[in-house]
Order: sequence, then structure tokens, then C-alpha cells
Amino acid sequence: MARYSGAVCRFCRRENQKLFLKGDRCFTEKCSFERRGYPPGQHGQGRIKFSEFGLQLREKQKVRRMYGLLEKQFRLLFEKADRMRGLTGENFLKLLESRLDNLVFRAGFANSRSEARIYVRHGHFLVNGNRVNIPSYLLKKGDVISVREASQNTTQIKAAVEASKRREIPQWIDVSPSELKATVRDLPARDDITSPIEERLIVELYSK
Repeated sequence: MARYSGAVCRFCRRENQKLFLKGDRCFTEKCSFERRGYPPGQHGQGRIKFSEFGLQLREKQKVRRMYGLLEKQFRLLFEKADRMRGLTGENFLKLLESRLDNLVFRAGFANSRSEARIYVRHGHFLVNGNRVNIPSYLLKKGDVISVREASQNTTQIKAAVEASKRREIPQWIDVSPSELKATVRDLPARDDITSPIEERLIVELYSK
């Protein structure tokens, strides 16, 4: 599968917002956004004025990069949300948050979504007792995520759980750090998603 493998700190600078793509590094003085909080490139420090389309595109790129999806994956998930009942924007955010790699990150078992994606692909996690290695697997209310027994002593996962104490665990997830287990209490409502996202702009972009 295609996957971006270049530098990701430039994404935070490009979107003028911390996307927390590098785990612990984002909380230190080494953070690229903290040291150079302006867009990359020779014109990065100039004045930038976006058109309506430009604002919509930037929001879409920001959210896509935040969750680590390729363009086709992002568009297909949006189309799935558009077919669901209710508001398309809110449905889209629920689907993004319901991905297994996102839940592993939100529960504190990985320092970033990209790290969580690697752990899932390597088969370190179980969903309802069954091994799942598909990062895009969509979880439902009541699903239980756990670290498989053979992986519970993995140094990186233990370090991530310890580091997660500085992050806020969403209320819609029940986490038991001692058991390395998390339960989806319910799918998140719009108010439960605290990331600075304007889903309206994405809906307007894809509705053209």
C-alpha cells in the first residue's frame, strides 16, 4: 500500500497548527512548529490570503494529514458518511474516530496515529478477542480493544502507556492501563471531538 514516508513536521507548519504527528516530540522544545511556526518554503513568512476554495482545501488537507489517510481513503470514507443518516460532517468525524488505529492512539497505547498503525499491522492488538491487523477497521459501541498476551511486554507499548498520562483520554473510551485494555463506551458525539476541525468546509469542498 502506498504511504507517505517523508518528513511530517512540515505538515504542522503548513497547516499552521500542531497535528501531533510525532508523539512525544510534539511536547518538547524540539518540536518544529514551536521553533519555526510559519509555513515551510522560501515564501513561508510572507502574508497568505486564501480564497474560499483555499480555506476548504486547507481544512481537508489538515484533517487528512491529522488522521494519516491517503486521498482515496479519505474520499471513500467521506462518501460512506454521506450515505448515512444524519449530518454528513458529524458522521464523517465519527467514522474517522472509529478507526482502529485512531482508537489505539486515543486509548494511549501508541504515541501517534502512525505508530498505532504500525502496531496494528504487526498484529499486536485484539478486537473482542480476535486478532485484527487492519488499521481502517471500524469499531462499534461495546467493542473491546486489548493488547495480545505475547505483546504485553513490548517496551514501546509500555512507554506509550506511560507517556499517555500527559494526554486526555476521551470520555467515550474506558481504558484500563493495567490490563492494557480499552472499551468503546459509545461512538463520539460532535461535542466529544475536541480537535479543532471545521467539518463544514470539507463537506462544502466535496459537494462541489
